[in-house]
Amino acid sequence: MVTLSIAKEHLNAWLEAELTCTTNQSYTIGSRTLTRADLAEIRETIRYWQGMVTKLENKAKHGSRNAAYRVVPRDL
Repeated sequence: MVTLSIAKEHLNAWLEAELTCTTNQSYTIGSRTLTRADLAEIRETIRYWQGMVTKLENKAKHGSRNAAYRVVPRDL
């Protein structure tokens, strides 16, 4: 199970990876080229972990209860 602290740790790691990737995404040594990672994939993973952090923060704030209610309008 993923805890809030683990989710925040992963989010921070991916944010750091994005920063590294934007400054040094690829480089060439002689005739060989190395590409670190796909920036789009990194950003997609950041969105995933941001959603996870938000979900876990809301769960901690509101408890594990369901916040959705069903209302049936009736004409009396």
